[in-house]
Amino acid sequence: METSDYPTLDKIELPKDLRDLPISQVPTVCHDLRNFLLASVSKSGGHFAAGLGVIELTVALHYVYNTPQDKLLWDVGHQSYPHKILTGRKHQIESIRTRGGLGPFPCPEESEYDCFTVGHSSTSIGAALGMNLSFQLDNRAQQAVPIIGDGGLTAGMAYEALNHLGDIRANMLIILNDNEMSISPNVGAMTNYLTRMLSGRVFSNMREGSKRLLKPMPPMWELARRTEEHVKGMFAPGTLFEEMGIRYFGPVDGHDSVSLVKTLRNIKQIEGPKILHVITKKGKGYSPAEQDPVGYHAVPIFDPTIGVEKKSGVATKQTYTHVFSDWICDMAQKDSRLVAITPAMREGSGLVRFQKEFPDRYYDVAIAEQHAVTVAAGLAIAGHKPVVAIYSTFLQRAYDQLIHDVAVQNLPVVFAIDRAGVVGPDGKTHTGSYDLSFLRCIPNMTIMAPANECETRQMLQTGFEINGPSAIRYPRGTGPGSTVQNDFETLEIGRAHEVRTGENIALLSFGSMLASALEVANQINATVINMRFIKPIDEEMISRIASTHSLLVTIEDNVVMGGAGSAVNEVIATQQIAVKLLNLGLPDHFQEHGSREELLADAGLDSKSIAAKINGIYPLRDCAAKSAHVVSG
Repeated sequence: METSDYPTLDKIELPKDLRDLPISQVPTVCHDLRNFLLASVSKSGGHFAAGLGVIELTVALHYVYNTPQDKLLWDVGHQSYPHKILTGRKHQIESIRTRGGLGPFPCPEESEYDCFTVGHSSTSIGAALGMNLSFQLDNRAQQAVPIIGDGGLTAGMAYEALNHLGDIRANMLIILNDNEMSISPNVGAMTNYLTRMLSGRVFSNMREGSKRLLKPMPPMWELARRTEEHVKGMFAPGTLFEEMGIRYFGPVDGHDSVSLVKTLRNIKQIEGPKILHVITKKGKGYSPAEQDPVGYHAVPIFDPTIGVEKKSGVATKQTYTHVFSDWICDMAQKDSRLVAITPAMREGSGLVRFQKEFPDRYYDVAIAEQHAVTVAAGLAIAGHKPVVAIYSTFLQRAYDQLIHDVAVQNLPVVFAIDRAGVVGPDGKTHTGSYDLSFLRCIPNMTIMAPANECETRQMLQTGFEINGPSAIRYPRGTGPGSTVQNDFETLEIGRAHEVRTGENIALLSFGSMLASALEVANQINATVINMRFIKPIDEEMISRIASTHSLLVTIEDNVVMGGAGSAVNEVIATQQIAVKLLNLGLPDHFQEHGSREELLADAGLDSKSIAAKINGIYPLRDCAAKSAHVVSG
């Protein structure tokens, strides 16, 4: 992208060029960087509002710290676009989140300025602490600075790291980027704690460190003194962090770039653990994003003079998330025991309507996936029917709780697992490629994967009526367009469905791969089985199909290793059936970002690739004799 309309950016290819500029030019750099970000993201789409909110902070950090020798760790990474622009990637920024383009989050393979792979929340403090300990052990004059949001501080990992930092007194600065927003609005006692007075004692113990640091800079001191909210912020957060052994400074105006530079320079000279509380506004500088930071968290391509246009009222296919949203509201109306739990993903998981209609039965536990699962266990054991709405990638964070607190006790908790399988532009940190493998080995679990929207509702209902833990995993986006009946029909547990009858070759499809399986089957006259259940798997169907076909092909959008195809292999091996097997699924490596369709094709899961792989081991003109043989692909 050309930068001629942004003159200061023409002078900056790397942060060292930024540091060559006088401090008086820093505000102009911020102005140009904000406009450049708006122009580039409007052409590419991607994460937006978070980046707008940290323009001044990003510039100040790179101005003060000697990056890449010094390390900046952006928690989650939604806000890292300005960082990428300043660190040698401004001409590639329009390629972000596309196949072969820049990654959606910081990634060390992409740039030496990205020191840690991120994508999940609340890891930055712990990772930076580890780096700083390494620097100190080797007597290296380097610093690692984590930048974490107030939303990220709702996760237990952040407090585990703070507790460790305060104990060992490592020399480290933490930036608390306080914009009062994560993706969904922040909730919880810790969030409330950051914005209220605790007691009279707090007033009497004013933070002398903040006073000394901020008074020489009137704009910063005035911000901290001017309003009751910010006066509270000076004391309550300071009490929390300083009781943990971490010196607290702030709050400071995160959009006053010159004062930020001066503040960071002063704090950099102070030894020991410290935290700088920076107040920012998500979406800063672009009015539509300021007014709707949730809606502008991630955006499609749009006209910046108009903003992101609302979708028209023309009827379109339902997303799987929408099907879930309708079902849980309908079921809650019918059964007062149902409660919904989300770890800070109200919008993404489809619970906005539920919260409005059943506020007393809605629990947003903040960015705390482990707690989400354990509190669901507590609700279940006391007689309620919890539904945990969670992304596949985030369920990984609560694996121990899933086993220990839910499955061991065989509790009736429904896991509505969104974004399962290939996710696409958000890349390897957000993929849902592993859930069938890590769930299938857990006793007491019932695991389902719908092939369409109608089955999604039926499976959610089936899981709700099971007296034990159940998981329904469905992909991002829309399905094939099947009609959803707003009833409460269930499926027979562990029963597959023969969708098409053919000869010689049988395609055993799991979940969203059914459409591709049918397309291939129509070309080669194959039988197609919609397996529906991964656990318990339909052994009777597998046995019958294996005895009447020469080749069984399993197709899933999960990794091949340990996935649904492996479950079929186990049945075949146990029953000692002689039949050729071909397991198709996602590869044993991390896929990069791209569209869902591109990544499925890369994995050989588009119809053309599936047909080619079948032909490669079982020429379609050759009806070979059956033999026990497994091929993974």
